[in-house]
Formats: sequence, C-alpha cells, structure tokens
Amino acid sequence: MTEGKSMKKLLVLGAGAAGTMVVNKLRKKLPKDAWEITVVDQETEHIYQPGLLLMPFGTYEPEQLIKKRQSFFPKGVNFIQAEIEKVDPTLNKTFFKDGREIGYDYLVIASGTTPRPDQTLGMSDPAIWYKSVFDFYTLAGATALRDALKNFNSGRLVVHITEMPIKCPVAPLEFTFLADAYFEKRGIRDKVEIVFVTPLEGAFTKPVASKHLGMMLNERKISLESDFVIEHIDVEAKTMVSMDEREVAFDLLVTVPLNMGADFIERSGLGNELNYVPVDKRNFLSDAYPNIFVLGDASNIPASKAGSVAHFAVDLFSENFVDYVNGRPMTHNFDGHANCFIESGNGKGLLIDFNYEVEPLTGKFPIPVIGPLALLKESRLNHIGKLAFRWIYWNILLKGRYLPIPALMSMAGKVQVTRKEKERLNANN
Repeated sequence: MTEGKSMKKLLVLGAGAAGTMVVNKLRKKLPKDAWEITVVDQETEHIYQPGLLLMPFGTYEPEQLIKKRQSFFPKGVNFIQAEIEKVDPTLNKTFFKDGREIGYDYLVIASGTTPRPDQTLGMSDPAIWYKSVFDFYTLAGATALRDALKNFNSGRLVVHITEMPIKCPVAPLEFTFLADAYFEKRGIRDKVEIVFVTPLEGAFTKPVASKHLGMMLNERKISLESDFVIEHIDVEAKTMVSMDEREVAFDLLVTVPLNMGADFIERSGLGNELNYVPVDKRNFLSDAYPNIFVLGDASNIPASKAGSVAHFAVDLFSENFVDYVNGRPMTHNFDGHANCFIESGNGKGLLIDFNYEVEPLTGKFPIPVIGPLALLKESRLNHIGKLAFRWIYWNILLKGRYLPIPALMSMAGKVQVTRKEKERLNANN
C-alpha cells in the first residue's frame, strides 16, 4: 500500500446468506492492504432457513440447522455483534444501540426480512399465538408447530399468506403439500380439512406455475381461498376476517405474517412502507445514495426473496462492485433469476426456474434435454435435491465457492408457452 494512503472501508449490515456470501466473495477480490471489510449482525448463530419448513414434520432437529456465524467469515473480515440503531448516509456512519458507531466508504445492506405478526390485529394475541396460530419461518415457530402437529388429530388446518412479498414464496404451498402427506401417513387425512388462503388470484404468482400448483391442490382435496386480504383475526371465534368481510374459521392456523425489512431501515429514512430499500434492480445500487448497495431480501427488487436470488445476485454484484469502485461501469446486469425446489410430499418435489420476465416453465435442468432435474414436474430426484441443498449451502454457497449454475437464467431446455396459451392462462387466473 502506498505510504499515507488510507484504507477503504466496506461495511456490510447483516450476516445472513447474502451478507455472508458477499464478504467471502469480496475478500478474495479486494486487495487486503487497501480494503477493510466489516460485517455486523446482532446474532452470533446462522440458521439454515430452508430447513425450518421441514422441521415441523420431523426431518430436522434444531441443532442440524444452526451453526456459528463466524465460522463462515474468511480471514481478514471483522465481525461486530451489535444491534443497529440507524444509518446516517449523509455522514457515512452507522450507529449501534449500545452507543458505538462505525464509519464506511461503501455500505452493503443485507439485513433481510422478518415475519411481523404484530402488524395484523389479533394475530400475535397471546391467547392464540403459538397455541392455535403458528409461523414456520422462525426457529421458535417451527419448534412450536412441530409439537402442535403431533397433537392435531382432526379439524380444520388453514395455511395462510398475509401479503406479498414474503421470504421464499413457495414455502406456504410446500407446507400445505407436506401437511397433506403427513396426515395421510398418520391415517387421519379424512379427519382433517385443509384450506390454502392467499391474497393472490391463484395458487402462485405466475400463470403457468399457478395453474400447475392449483391442480396439485385440487388433486389432494385442498380448498383454495384466493383474493383473501386479511383485516384481522377474531381471537375468540378463531376466525380470519378479510377486508371484504369474508371469514375463514380454523382449528389450527399456519400463517405467513406480513414480512418487513429491518426497523433500522425506517429509522434511517432509507426504505419504503415495508422497510425495503429502493434500488436499481439490475445492479442493486441505492436509488438515493451512490455508495450504498442492498442485497438479498432487504431490497425492493421485484424478485423472490429467496436464497437462490441472493446467491445469483451476489455472484454478479461482486464483479460489479470491483468495477464500480475502480471507476468502471457496472455491466453485469441481474435478471431476477430464481431457482427453487418445491416439496410436494411423499418423498417427491418439483423444481422451478424463472426470472423477472420469464415465468416457471416445464423442461429439464441444469442440462437441456438431459437434466437430470425435471422442471415443474414431481420427481423423487427433486426431493433428493432439496435435501442435498443443505450440504451445498453450508459448504459451498455461504463460503463463496464456485457452483456451476449460471447466475443469469438460461432458456435452454425449457418448453416455452405460446402467446395465445399465455393469454388464456392469464384470463383463467
């Protein structure tokens, strides 16, 4: 380093999937004698969030889903355990609740999204929360739900989405399919009514996938209540009430509460009404500040809030960031690529692959014609792929190692839908 030249400071807020991957990628790309990298998180434990969906059904124990955050940071990255009070982008400083502060030259916000049952009247009432109403996006929720399912022998199970966007948008459908198989295996499926309640017009956000997944609900005798925008929960009656005054009663409610970004985003004046930070969807640069980027679930990009999106985004961002700080244009434009396994029960699963413009289609992945994974089709291999991903996550993705799946979506191997068919599907949805 040139004598007298100060170190550049990169500060990453959040050490979840996106934050951990980005410090691993950038520590390799940025000169150690010129760049100081610091990552901040209030928690010391990293949870494998896809595993929370499977925990209520006995697939995993909590200890299989938790590791120490620091074991995934490379040498030369500083870790600060602290709760963030706010960011002052005019001073280029972040303030912590314990009174400490830290400056930065460049800031990456990767603080994720969190379920907020307190935002829906009645949902978090102590009389029902974790008694007859549960989430599975938190370790506490998944653990409590596991115990509740064991003791649920008959009645109405309702799986519900409060509002989009949510973390891993296919997860509620996965839970529904898994619950159907779980009760079938216990021999009590005929005693359990299952209802899937969503604010969407259909089972999913995209016409082709929505039709396919809706058919899967029908085949399993699962009722679909669409266009349901919840207004409140009647605690005594154990009923959800929508904005248009429809009612859905439940004995056991598995809900996805409103998802929101971190509260410090609001205190910093950086986010929208859900605390997501507006950015350029191609390169994740803040709309308001030229030295702030936002990755993973914390941004407002119109893509799934899923680990695969964070992975593909970080791959491109790490290239762009090096160019950007060296005065070169950012040319690696993200296309919203998402790749998600969908558990469908009985040891089978589906796989969907899509981006901003292209919806999930049928075909083969990752190699055209050969596969071996089938798109939008149930198979045993897709289920095995879902389970195998936990090892890939801990040992490859988080550590920023190479995974031979392109960051940008490829149309090779996919069966495209004609314009006429797409119009028909849109009309039916």
